[in-house]
Amino acid sequence: MTSKTWLSAAVIGAALLGSSAALAQTKWDLPGAYPAGNFHTKNLVQFAEDVKKLSGGKLEITVHPGASLFKAPEIKRAVQTGQVQIGEVLMVNVENEIPVFGADGVPFLATSFDASYKLWQAQKPVIEKKLAEQGMTALYAVAWPPQGIYAKKDINKIEDLKGTKWRAYSPATSRIAELVQAQPVTIQQAELAQALATGVVDTFMTSGSTGRDSKVWESLTHYYDTQAWLPKNLIFVNNDAFKKLDAASQKALKDAAVEAEKRGWEMAKVETEAAKADLAKNGMKVLAPSAELKAGLEKVGATMIEEWTKKAGADGKAIIDAFRKM
Repeated sequence: MTSKTWLSAAVIGAALLGSSAALAQTKWDLPGAYPAGNFHTKNLVQFAEDVKKLSGGKLEITVHPGASLFKAPEIKRAVQTGQVQIGEVLMVNVENEIPVFGADGVPFLATSFDASYKLWQAQKPVIEKKLAEQGMTALYAVAWPPQGIYAKKDINKIEDLKGTKWRAYSPATSRIAELVQAQPVTIQQAELAQALATGVVDTFMTSGSTGRDSKVWESLTHYYDTQAWLPKNLIFVNNDAFKKLDAASQKALKDAAVEAEKRGWEMAKVETEAAKADLAKNGMKVLAPSAELKAGLEKVGATMIEEWTKKAGADGKAIIDAFRKM
């Protein structure tokens, strides 16, 4: 090879390397806590696809469902410390650390999709402030279907819950157990099916989606559609990781998040009816709560609203006040 030929090859090689660097792909991991078939996870996957498309392939997000990368209680810390760049958490799971995250886990505060979305608008400024203090930013939030009671016997009044083995997955659900004199057992969603099969729990409150995902009809018989509250999943990002993205990828992430939030809330509404239908199809009794049971639960809710507002302090009061003015 002549010196001239070698020089030309070197120039071409450098140009190709420069072109490759310009098209360099950033890869992120997104740990999720719920099964691949859950509507939240499907929404995450679509969100990741949208980000890749809108960024021209510069940012690729791999979704890890079913608590396969980090267990549910570990995800926030993983994002905060930069172990992963982005994550999904059930907001009420963060309540012990940051009380304002528990607002949508308070029974009978927001009991419909419209009310839950208004509550999110009231929460959002406070949530964003708290996350910013820890180096993170909220991208979007999506509600679960309304929460109902699962049991293997008739629950006609609140006293019928006394002594049952109650699955708790958040501070709020643990407190409900105390107030109805049930025995709280902390079980996250990924372990629920096994806990039911082994008799570790026999009653709990959760969405129709979680009931279907866990095939609760294999162990339980009754579902009471109490519509007690609509907890939300929050998708959030590590600020240092976000700042390393080019402007186009940052915009792609934010734009995809806007669409994911809109899409997710609509998916949740569809999921609500579909999940209840599947519970019934698989032999469960899907019932409205009796007037006596509803009255008892509302008393529990009133106690918990008062307790939560005190615990959350000025920020909690601001959220409740803003929500009630909407």
